[in-house]
Amino acid sequence: MDHSSPTKLLIGNWEIDPISGEISRQGKTTRLEVRAMRLLLCLADHPGEVVSIEELLNRGWGEVVVSSDSVYQAMTSLRRQLGDDAKQPKYIETIPRLGYRLVAKVRRSAVSQESEPALQEIAGAPSSTSSGSRVRAGLAVAISALACFALAIISVLHSGDGSVAASPQTAAPAQRSEKSIAVVPFLDLTEGMVEETFADGMTEELIDKLSKIPELMVPSATASFYYKGRQIPVADLARNLGVIYLLDGSVRKSGSRVRVAARLTRADNGYVMWTETYDRPFDDILMVQDDIANKVAEALKRNL
Repeated sequence: MDHSSPTKLLIGNWEIDPISGEISRQGKTTRLEVRAMRLLLCLADHPGEVVSIEELLNRGWGEVVVSSDSVYQAMTSLRRQLGDDAKQPKYIETIPRLGYRLVAKVRRSAVSQESEPALQEIAGAPSSTSSGSRVRAGLAVAISALACFALAIISVLHSGDGSVAASPQTAAPAQRSEKSIAVVPFLDLTEGMVEETFADGMTEELIDKLSKIPELMVPSATASFYYKGRQIPVADLARNLGVIYLLDGSVRKSGSRVRVAARLTRADNGYVMWTETYDRPFDDILMVQDDIANKVAEALKRNL
């Protein structure tokens, strides 16, 4: 791939802008963390090929010495932002003990001398495009743009005050209690992402324990899991759920031990109020979830 080209990339149905660090799809724009963008571009350099952990480390971190776990965590975050599923990947496939492979088609938008955009496919079909195909592609883009514009107008009309109306599931009360907290679904950062069930169970156990604390308002598991996998700013997420604080975390595993990290954030300023890591033998899953949830609940009683 020609890195000197100032054009954007199309990976699957995402448009990638390396200069701004943003990815967009169907009117939705998300900003990638710098290293996540580097890793994505590194994979895009070798579409359909296995890219080693070493190469990803060099591309993402350069001279900074980090472990391969950093690549794994960055890839997990990148997948979430792309809306990808590690078990049934449409974008990034994990090749155990070897690295990662970009399975989505990659194209780049090249600007001709007449300043007309032409999409050249990097992987898959030949790069040359007939004039008829360009016309059809142009019509498709125009129709898509009109559809997005129409949806935006409808959203504005429904919201009444010019803001996008919230869905019924996320409507939040006008007043938020200072003693209110939502548990964001915990991330599964285990190798191969094979402990999602444990991570979800950890989330539900925490919701159960925290909801038993007197005067503490905690949204239900249904409300919290509605946002699983969605990329929403912290302040917006807390406002939608009607809370002041957010509790999020992750699950990792090494051999027969599991590590659960938990973090309390005040949403209006983004400051981390408390964080803790719990290491436990991964033998009795229910006991581990119950034990850690109790520890977190006790800690939050003191910090809230």
